[in-house]
Amino acid sequence: MTYTRPIRIEFNHCDPAGIVFYPRYFEMTNSVVENFFREIAGWPYEEMMAAGTGVPTAQIQTVFHAPSRLGEVLDWRLSLVRLGSSSASLHIEAHGAGIHRLTCDLTLVFVNENGRPQPWPQAVRTKLIAFQEAT
Repeated sequence: MTYTRPIRIEFNHCDPAGIVFYPRYFEMTNSVVENFFREIAGWPYEEMMAAGTGVPTAQIQTVFHAPSRLGEVLDWRLSLVRLGSSSASLHIEAHGAGIHRLTCDLTLVFVNENGRPQPWPQAVRTKLIAFQEAT
């Protein structure tokens, strides 16, 4: 299964030339991941933070295929590639106007209040597996 989320390119995403300034793509990527956890895993970041836990990015590889411009809408697509005992590998792509804009492969690690990896909570793991198997 693929989780999708449209994001419109806003003025705050752009450099003076009107194209997305590359660090803003990472903010958009984080937004897609955060909303994936809220909508699919049923585990909003605010609940993780209140419990002293989180899912920081341990690794990220990104390829920028084509620029994006102010006003365009990018369709972001997230798939769960691998679910480990305390980590998850995600593949994210952004497309707009039929053009492949970005590919991002990242690994998240579920950590406790001390920043140490810990196993996924069973309820979250069950939802992530169901999402992955629906692919």
